[in-house]
Amino acid sequence: MFRHNNVVYTVWPKRRVAVVEERDQMTSFPSLLQAGHDRVQEFYDLKPLASERVAGHEADVLMMRPKDAYRFGYRLWAEKSTGLLLRTETLGSRGEVLESSAFTDVAIGVRAQPETVVQPVKKLDGFRTIHSTQVSTRLESEGWQLKSSVPGFQMVSCVKRPFDSQQQAQLSSAEQMLQTVYSDGLTYVSLFIEPYNADRHTRPMVTAIGATQTLMYRQGDWWVTVMGDVPASTLRLFAAGLQRKK
Repeated sequence: MFRHNNVVYTVWPKRRVAVVEERDQMTSFPSLLQAGHDRVQEFYDLKPLASERVAGHEADVLMMRPKDAYRFGYRLWAEKSTGLLLRTETLGSRGEVLESSAFTDVAIGVRAQPETVVQPVKKLDGFRTIHSTQVSTRLESEGWQLKSSVPGFQMVSCVKRPFDSQQQAQLSSAEQMLQTVYSDGLTYVSLFIEPYNADRHTRPMVTAIGATQTLMYRQGDWWVTVMGDVPASTLRLFAAGLQRKK
């Protein structure tokens, strides 16, 4: 994967396929707090812990404890002079580490070298290039509503888009899905709504990989996927509040 500004290139060399898409949301390490806002401390208690070295840099260690059971906690290592996140840990209800991300080496204050990204993506001759597009919309305009909100979470985007990059690279038709993203300023929950397909959507399920919880279920003629780095009970609240407008 190569990213230049908001354009992301996902390349499968063996299959000679490249997917090009725009991503205006930066919701993961090291941009965890980029889309945050001043409401974060309504839902998390912030406590400085110590100073430690990460990837050769001095970092302030901060603890973000959730004030309710709707979200996980975080331990953050922020570089002292710039605030750049050098390491993050997502913590479960008992303080256990569910997921960890960190730099092993990072250079701060050096000249940017965009050619290291731009040059490889120019060498895609012979690849089948798929341009993934998304169109801004509103949940209500697409015939849906979230009748009850989850405390602290506000909608930050709603788009119609093709299936995710890997699926689209395998499918001959670019079916559309609706994606709505909610945030509490620190973490994110995504709702994906697509037409039900018995070949792909075999049974409802709940899965967990690290901190990422996923809830999938059928709602009438639609298949709904709710995903986020939050407890599964939070995903169930989103699912219970989602309704098809009559």
